[in-house]
Amino acid sequence: MAVTCVHISEVSIGRDCPLAVIAGPCVIESRDHTLRLADRIGSICRSLELPLVFKASFDKANRSSVDTFRGPGMEKGLAILCEVREEIGLPVLSDVHLPDQVQAAGEVLDCIQIPAFLCRQTDLLVAAGKSGRCVNVKKGQFMSPEQMANAVAKVSSTGNDNVLLTERGTFFGYHRLVNDMTAISIMQQFAPVVFDATHSCQLPGGQGRQSGGRREYVGLLAAAGIAAGADALFLEVHDHPDEALSDSATVYPLDDVAELLTRCRKIADAVRGSG
Repeated sequence: MAVTCVHISEVSIGRDCPLAVIAGPCVIESRDHTLRLADRIGSICRSLELPLVFKASFDKANRSSVDTFRGPGMEKGLAILCEVREEIGLPVLSDVHLPDQVQAAGEVLDCIQIPAFLCRQTDLLVAAGKSGRCVNVKKGQFMSPEQMANAVAKVSSTGNDNVLLTERGTFFGYHRLVNDMTAISIMQQFAPVVFDATHSCQLPGGQGRQSGGRREYVGLLAAAGIAAGADALFLEVHDHPDEALSDSATVYPLDDVAELLTRCRKIADAVRGSG
């Protein structure tokens, strides 16, 4: 039987838990920028009584072009995320790409994320499981929801059942992602499910040397994902989206986050029968 509730520090995510939020910039651009965003997003979520896990990548290893910004790297990035935990008081999440990154990441992160393109990598999933941290596995754009049972089983084989799955769209033709909302319910048979509203609006590689996207649909998909029963909402957020150093076409404007989360909370309350 699937675990129905997982824990990222003090944040609980599952069908009997309040709607949770995983949010932050796509990539760590600088220490000051990351701390500033964490503080602002944290304040918004506290005002709405929504539990928050702060997300930022220390290395974007799967960028479209070899020349694009990847982040500060693991050592500097983890130091910044450690400051978010200690100074802002938020649990932190970031992604790993290699098994030998897991041990150091697990010493700082409250949740280790497996990127969608790597969701079948057995050694990576097992290493993440052995960290003892919560593991968030993003569903590959090339995977059916049913196939994600195998990813959960690989992590759980280590004795770690603290596993999340994230829906972020499926390839449909060239440079196009489509969300099948039934995937949320299907994957909840294996683990609690997060809905990633910003990556679902990507057009991967759609601008040649970088990914494109349709930011204007983030709100629509976020509302649909929560209405379909997702246990948590994933948003990449930036104070100046068009200037973001990664995923500038889809990161959500910080100034609009409060309005979107207010709407999503109302939907979650209605779906869960508490509003």
